[in-house]
Amino acid sequence: QVQLVESGGGWVQPGGSLRLSCAPNRSIFTFNTLGWYRQAPGKQRESVAAIFRYGSSQYADSVKGRFTISRDNAKSTVYLQMNSLKPEDTAVYYCNGVDARSSTTYWGQGTQVTVSS
Repeated sequence: QVQLVESGGGWVQPGGSLRLSCAPNRSIFTFNTLGWYRQAPGKQRESVAAIFRYGSSQYADSVKGRFTISRDNAKSTVYLQMNSLKPEDTAVYYCNGVDARSSTTYWGQGTQVTVSS
C-alpha cells in the first residue's frame, strides 16, 4: 500500500517560515507528480505546488515567490519551503502523488499549518 508520510506543520507568526516534508514509502520516481494541496475551513481543497517527474514545478498564483517545492532524490523526499507566511495560508496541507503507471492519486494524512499572531 502506498503511503505518503508528511511532517513539518505547526504554528508560526505572520512573516515566518515553515518547511513541510513528504516521504513516500517507495521511490519518488514512480510518481508522475508529487505535490501539496491545502484545505482551509469551509473552503475547497486547492493545489499549492507540484513537482513533476523530470524536475519541473508549478505553483498556485497565491504562493508564487513565497513557497518553493523541491526534492531530495537520495532521501526520496519532497519538501515545501514556505516563507513570508500569511494568515490566509492557514490550512491543512496534504501531500499528493500521482502514480506514473496507473495515474492513481494518493494522499497523505494532512498536516496543520497555522499562521497567526
